[in-house]
Amino acid sequence: SAVQHRLRNVQQIQATYRAFAALLADGSVVTWGNARDGGDSSEVQHQLKNVQQIQAAAQGAFAAILGDGSIVTWGDPDCGGTRSKVVQCQILNVQQVRGNACAFAALLTDETVVAWGDA
Repeated sequence: SAVQHRLRNVQQIQATYRAFAALLADGSVVTWGNARDGGDSSEVQHQLKNVQQIQAAAQGAFAAILGDGSIVTWGDPDCGGTRSKVVQCQILNVQQVRGNACAFAALLTDETVVAWGDA
């Protein structure tokens, strides 16, 4: 694979039906596979720093929790991989994120839940 040489010190791996995302020890993320299903994170790669956790929505999107509690998503917009700054700015203070087939839900520090995608 074109990314094989970058897959060192992998801490976590997640998969959609046709793409993968690996969280590295330095807090960066490497993605590969079908671009629409999250295999291409180039549009958000500059934001994928100090990543604490990644989660997949199986039908084609990924979400990453950053060290400051914000979230970055990529992949199929219909499955929660929105590139909307409005959505991403509203989802702050994230403790956990979980994905199902085509959506995400985030547990916030104030014990509320925010969901997006085709939930």
